[in-house]
Amino acid sequence: MNPNDLLLTDQVAIVTGGGGGIGRAIAIAYAQACADVVIADIEPVRCEETAERVRECGRRALAIPTDVMDTDQVRAMVRRADEEFGRIDILCNNAGGVSARPFVEQSERSWRRHIDLNLVSMFAATHAVVPIMIRES
Repeated sequence: MNPNDLLLTDQVAIVTGGGGGIGRAIAIAYAQACADVVIADIEPVRCEETAERVRECGRRALAIPTDVMDTDQVRAMVRRADEEFGRIDILCNNAGGVSARPFVEQSERSWRRHIDLNLVSMFAATHAVVPIMIRES
């Protein structure tokens, strides 16, 4: 396989939870593959730090502090990304988390929070992004 076949030249990627850990690595990898990247993370400082790393790769970056459990914030993040770049090609629903406590020791509030964080946030981001992807196809 030719490495150029893997390039994402001028595509726009959104990475939720892109401020740290795996999300940060994904955002940087997209930039190294020539994509522009929107970093959506609950921590503004981490969000901007990752955006700076993307810019160091020579790509455009947009840091948008976003609580993915707030569907209004998710929709606003997607609108802003679309306004800035005029397209969205890739959505990486990376944001998520787990509790260190065994499931049977968690309260209903805890597992509902995990459902919102790990499932509802993915539906919200996908629901907001897909119409833009269809428009651009």
